[in-house]
Amino acid sequence: MPELPEVEVTKQGIEPYIQGKTVTGVNIYDGRLRWPVPKNLEKILSGQKVAQIKRRGKYLLFRMDDGHLIIHLGMTGVLRLHKPSDELKKHDRIEILFGQRVLRLHDPRKFGAVLWAGDESGEIEKHPLIAKLGVEPLSDDFNDEKAGLHLYQHAKGRQVSIKQWLLAGQAVVGVGNIYCSESLFSAGIHPQMAAGKLSLPRAEKLAVAIKDTLQRAIKAGGSSLKDFVNSEGDPGHFMLQTKVYDRAGLPCRVCQTNIKQIVQGQRSTYFCPKCQKR
Repeated sequence: MPELPEVEVTKQGIEPYIQGKTVTGVNIYDGRLRWPVPKNLEKILSGQKVAQIKRRGKYLLFRMDDGHLIIHLGMTGVLRLHKPSDELKKHDRIEILFGQRVLRLHDPRKFGAVLWAGDESGEIEKHPLIAKLGVEPLSDDFNDEKAGLHLYQHAKGRQVSIKQWLLAGQAVVGVGNIYCSESLFSAGIHPQMAAGKLSLPRAEKLAVAIKDTLQRAIKAGGSSLKDFVNSEGDPGHFMLQTKVYDRAGLPCRVCQTNIKQIVQGQRSTYFCPKCQKR
């Protein structure tokens, strides 16, 4: 599933070519995504200019003249730039035309989303899909001075495991499965520890680890497990740098203890039993 780094890489890839451009057409080949694509999307978007592209968690928000186009990549979605003459592929669901450039959503499992939120419906930050998202980990709201305290206060009293707490995205958004395992390793925290046991010093260390992990992932172009490629069709290379994720049975890069794999909430978790204490 594309997580925050992959969505950020996608944003950075399309932004120079789409921002400031005017929509010249929309083709909906299969609008049966997680939520139905608005049938009148071409009428809504045609003639509108992309003033800005922002990322909020795993959502891409295209600021248009009269509202926001909301795109989510779902489980297997890829947003790529094409020429109008490029051949359509199976699972290409929708394309937005900008003259001689086309933005296509390719989504085999159809869990992605393409939605419209007009200005008349209110501020985009209050949209039902956006309002409950946690703080952005790469924003000024999650800086070194207050990020640790934010995590510490949010975790108080929580009995759920810290891995599941992070994945929920209500404290800090976008720390997906791969990045949870990597961040917890870097912070020396056992993934099964109750979130409520997170001390302030460990919370501060975890905040630094989250930021560092996500920044390194973005720099590496994200993680490609099966489907993800960037807007140019290139895979991400962060999986070559992982310290614990997908390394079950291999020696820890720090202490040489074999990495363990467990299942939490139907998701694989990887950790070093020596470096990560409860």
